[in-house]
Amino acid sequence: MSSTSGYTGAPAPEQLNLAELTVGRSAATAPDRDALVVVTDAGDPPDQAERWTFAELDDAVRSVAAGLLDHGLAPGDRLLIRLGNTSDYALLHFGAMAAGIVALPTSPQLTADEVRFLVEDSGALAVAASDALAVDLPPGVSRISPESVARWRAEASPAAYAITRADDPAFLVYTSGTTGRPKGVLHAHRSVWGRRPMHDAWLGLRPGDVLLHAGAFNWTYTLGVGLTDPWANAATALIYNGARDPGVWARLIERHRATIFAAVPGVYRQLLRSRSLETADLSSLRHGVTAGEALPAALLAQWRDVTGLELYEALGMSEVSTFVSSGPATPVRPGSPGRPQPGRCVTVLPVDGGVEPLPPGETGLLAVHRTDPGLMLGYWRRPDEEAQVMRGEWFVGGDVVEIDPDGYVTFHGRADDVMNAMGYRVSPLEVEDCLARHPSVAEVGVTDVEVRPGVRIIAAFVVPVDADNPDDVDPAALLAHAAEHLAAYKRPREIVYVDALPRTANSKLRRADLRRLIH
Repeated sequence: MSSTSGYTGAPAPEQLNLAELTVGRSAATAPDRDALVVVTDAGDPPDQAERWTFAELDDAVRSVAAGLLDHGLAPGDRLLIRLGNTSDYALLHFGAMAAGIVALPTSPQLTADEVRFLVEDSGALAVAASDALAVDLPPGVSRISPESVARWRAEASPAAYAITRADDPAFLVYTSGTTGRPKGVLHAHRSVWGRRPMHDAWLGLRPGDVLLHAGAFNWTYTLGVGLTDPWANAATALIYNGARDPGVWARLIERHRATIFAAVPGVYRQLLRSRSLETADLSSLRHGVTAGEALPAALLAQWRDVTGLELYEALGMSEVSTFVSSGPATPVRPGSPGRPQPGRCVTVLPVDGGVEPLPPGETGLLAVHRTDPGLMLGYWRRPDEEAQVMRGEWFVGGDVVEIDPDGYVTFHGRADDVMNAMGYRVSPLEVEDCLARHPSVAEVGVTDVEVRPGVRIIAAFVVPVDADNPDDVDPAALLAHAAEHLAAYKRPREIVYVDALPRTANSKLRRADLRRLIH
């Protein structure tokens, strides 16, 4: 377990601009190296992809920054970005921060009502949106079109990077709130400095690497691991925005000589099921990395067996990104996302309150010291919710974990995911990991359901391997498997076979929606 005295890494410089520290610095050191490669058709030769060198990207980002300022936005104003999966998304996100404007990345899948809520809640003065994604906006809020971005790139004189302090706001992301309304997580320019420990400890990034990310531009996982981290290391970001096909990632790795692949466990599961890895040339790939949800031990074993490579997991959150991981210097331990990265100050606090860290091996809430430069500035205009996650010098985000004497973290789920079955607290991840090892199970999600007032049981929602022959699926065999591997209070009492599990657009399991699948 890390020291409780605070972050021990190098302090962030007082003056810091996130876009300059990534795009600008690499443009100065490696101007002709590919910074961004966008592939629309995985079958095309690599020279037909959209390519940006660091010099070209730096010029475009600063030209977009100049255009945003000429549009009437000022440093500190919020710009909501609502675009499809194109390079314009990256140019606006980094161009806004280059100008000192606060970027607000959003998903194009949001409804018009959801967009209007974010505009009102954030106080955004402009929305970058294509015609197809435009919504009615309140008076005083302007729309910026892709055509405007193209014009700025062609005509605007590149602006100098804004002189911003490390603690100045850089970007605002919205995530689930305890009140049911999305809440804004405000990050500072120093957040890029706070990502430095993960470059070696998790990603194993080197200058000249080609990092293929399976996410879309609008996802913060992509904006961080897929763009910010490679650009901070003069490495190439490779993004695919074509038709989705589980096997496309293997073809992209081979064709574009990717050295690192980043995705959520669900994408790895689909990729392995496609069997495309078995025939692809993976000689360029050093390893894969994964985050977003827990990595099942069976999936890790299958990846290793098929590729002969390692898969490094990380644990993080919107408020502080990834801060626990395995990596090239931290051996993978199946069932654990790894150890706190060097410099991080991480501990476990009691679930019921208090600031005294628990000893190794005891279960509680994962906490990060407020001195970590990657920690958010706070929740946007939500002081009550912010107060709920701060305990003295600690940020407590709701992950239920234990840390063993070697520093390895065991993740038991979110505090609101941990099941209560007949008075026992049970991690759904433990039950899912057990059931996923049964040969008849393709995918599984577990939650607790109320069968009568005050009585909850564990239910498992299973996608069978052989969905075309449902009569061959035997719930009794699955329950017997659980009885063999789990204590009685951890076993599911009901098996529900389903065609698919509810997942987000980024393949994360929507555990709260499982209960709706009971007929």
